[in-house]
Amino acid sequence: MVDTKAPSRLFGQGDNVLMQDKKGRHYLITLTPSKKFESHIGAFPHEDLIGQEDGTWVTTNKGHVLFAVKPTMADYTLEMPRIATVIYPKDVGAILVYGDIFSGARVLEAGCGSGALTMNLIRAVGERGQVYSYDVREDMLDRAGTNVRSMLGEVPNVEFKQADVYEGIDEYELDRIVLDLPEPWQVVPHASDKLVRGGMFVSFLPTVLQFHELTKALRSQRTFEMIETFEILMRPWSVSGRSVRPSHRMVGHTGFITTARRCAPRPNTSVSKDETEESDAAI
Repeated sequence: MVDTKAPSRLFGQGDNVLMQDKKGRHYLITLTPSKKFESHIGAFPHEDLIGQEDGTWVTTNKGHVLFAVKPTMADYTLEMPRIATVIYPKDVGAILVYGDIFSGARVLEAGCGSGALTMNLIRAVGERGQVYSYDVREDMLDRAGTNVRSMLGEVPNVEFKQADVYEGIDEYELDRIVLDLPEPWQVVPHASDKLVRGGMFVSFLPTVLQFHELTKALRSQRTFEMIETFEILMRPWSVSGRSVRPSHRMVGHTGFITTARRCAPRPNTSVSKDETEESDAAI
């Protein structure tokens, strides 16, 4: 079972710690008694934080003061070691909500990358759910597994599989399929077979041409409805003294999220070819 206890408020050996300096720069470390934090702003032994309470301050040997907290999932996603670009927290949140990832769900993920989405899916499905994470690259699976364990500890409700989801899906009765792949339309027939009725297909893609191709495939399959595509833009604001303005940097376009619901085969109707083409042109 997944340990659902509230985490300790004290920093302990092996804990991840996120530190922020006075300029807002972030540093992520894993507490190890024999190690030191070292950077251009100075150094301090990890022992200085072990046993201290979450939300404390630590001072380097150069007199710089750092704020130390246990990282949130969003913090860890942005700062964790990676091989490939991760899905940003703003998109992960939308995938969890619009993909309706619920406690107890059976979820297949393909294209695990460095594990950013994987760890959020694991936490969302809870101890009664299961995540099956596919990737064709062994190094990606290793990296994702290491990041998941670093953030969540040992979790039994995930299975990493070195397999090509384009070739097929082993699991049945899936509640959700979530893809971060360049050609998700190749998965549509498999998803139609392996998703439960009412189950959801979710895809994250960087370009318009890709989600256009995916939408055509979902419609042609005739077992998916409520097909929608959207993107999330995030604009932070800077508040300093009398100055309140948008930040100079914003997280603009990162990708498009497409969702669809598995349904019974669509009945044949008298809809004309022209009407179908008009619907495609409105994408």
